[in-house]
Amino acid sequence: MRIDPEPNCAEFVMLAQYLDYQRETLLSKTDGLTREQLAQKHSPSELTLAGLLNHLALVEEDWMEVRFAGLPDREPWASVDWDDDPNWEFRTAALLDPVLLRSRYRDACDRSRAVVSKSTGLDQLSVKTLGDGRNFSLRWVLLHLVEETARHAGHADFLREAIDGTVGE
Repeated sequence: MRIDPEPNCAEFVMLAQYLDYQRETLLSKTDGLTREQLAQKHSPSELTLAGLLNHLALVEEDWMEVRFAGLPDREPWASVDWDDDPNWEFRTAALLDPVLLRSRYRDACDRSRAVVSKSTGLDQLSVKTLGDGRNFSLRWVLLHLVEETARHAGHADFLREAIDGTVGE
């Protein structure tokens, strides 16, 4: 269930609330759809709601668990040859059951929240570095996840409308 972020609270709480709001927005756009509906493409884009769910599960796990916390990759991502199939998470999502996709995303979000809860604060630096060798802060990765999730929630809004006419929040 989406809960509006508090308008006057600590930065740490506000970032977490905004991210959760966007996560729930994305999930609401996929609620009640069949596998076929989640896999529908709408020209000229190749994006699907299934692909967005799978992609954002990967994004949560990769940024928070692997890059920030330094945990190992988990399946199904660990055994993917990303050089050979860079869009694997989008391509294979159409084959997955909607319950599994939504659960995978929710579980990834829960594990991200667990990483955040164990952190020392917003200034804590990542275990792994960005491509340029710099570490990033928890604040940076939370803002990155808000941006990534909100952008894809906007895509999901259009896709859902094209599938069954559902619009709005």
